[in-house]
Amino acid sequence: MHPNQKKNIIYSIVLLASVAIVWWVRDQPEAVNEEATYMNVRGQTMGTTYNIKYQDDQGRDFKVAIDSLLEVFNQSVNHYLPDSEITRFNQQDTLYFDLPYFYPVLKRSDEIVQATNGAFDPTVAPLVSAWGFGPEDQRLPNDTSIDSLLQLVGFDKISYTTNYATKEIAGVSLNFSAIAKGAGVDVVGEYLGQQSIHDFMVEIGGEVLCRGVNDKGERWKIGIDDPNQVGNMSAAVTLNNQAIATSGNYRNYYEVDGKKYAHTIDPKTGQQVTHSVLSVSVIADDCMTADGYATAFMVLGLEPAKEIIARNPSLEVLIIYDENGATKTFQTDGLEDIVVNS
Repeated sequence: MHPNQKKNIIYSIVLLASVAIVWWVRDQPEAVNEEATYMNVRGQTMGTTYNIKYQDDQGRDFKVAIDSLLEVFNQSVNHYLPDSEITRFNQQDTLYFDLPYFYPVLKRSDEIVQATNGAFDPTVAPLVSAWGFGPEDQRLPNDTSIDSLLQLVGFDKISYTTNYATKEIAGVSLNFSAIAKGAGVDVVGEYLGQQSIHDFMVEIGGEVLCRGVNDKGERWKIGIDDPNQVGNMSAAVTLNNQAIATSGNYRNYYEVDGKKYAHTIDPKTGQQVTHSVLSVSVIADDCMTADGYATAFMVLGLEPAKEIIARNPSLEVLIIYDENGATKTFQTDGLEDIVVNS
């Protein structure tokens, strides 16, 4: 019996309560409408907002169930929560999984780490915090501290099974911020599918999963932010049972003495990314994959990203970058048929 038995019981109770609420919502009697009814559910999670639209002839409102589901999901992968699984992993040597979410996120992270040669790597956590984008809110590390923290970065410093994760060296920590919203989108999408919902759009903090069609009977149309003019769209795409995630430095940054410091950190160097890429949008079958690769390509820059994109034909990618003061785009061939006027 590992030492977190008491917490295991508490989290199990939370999970069971969430499941009970899910089934309560599912079993409520509803009058069936003759015409398709599209519901819209909004809320907050992971320090951002969510927006969910879905078609349900019964007009069921899943907000209570979705909020409960996301609360349990956060209890697994949100490092800002003091008693979450990821926080406990960061504070101790070994974590036994209590909830069903940590392992899938860890496994997919590992796959993307390998595919991107470490450009995406959740063990960059101590460097992200050192630059002022973690719970500790430290800022502007010097070269000596960066060199020291780089010794704790690398996914090979973690071993895991379906039941637990353990550190190979002390001090290693994880930050799933670059993939958690996408994973949360997929969790909600899976839940809607279990409720026999076939037409839906799930968006959390700008990461989106679409299935089926919208209320007009058409493919879902999703806008892509213009990194030069926040609030405007640079393009829009129509998704056919796909997900899209966008990474960029134009939202999450702070300023010190007039200089901007952005949240994208290169796990290889420990430094902030300063190349010409402004934003990356990735379309994939699931949102967790799209989210992770969008971050990786943002770290890599245009030409290295192109090399990895060429080896992953299942991904469609739009990169917006600066070239001598002019905004330009790179896009994969498959985007030609789905990019529409925004």
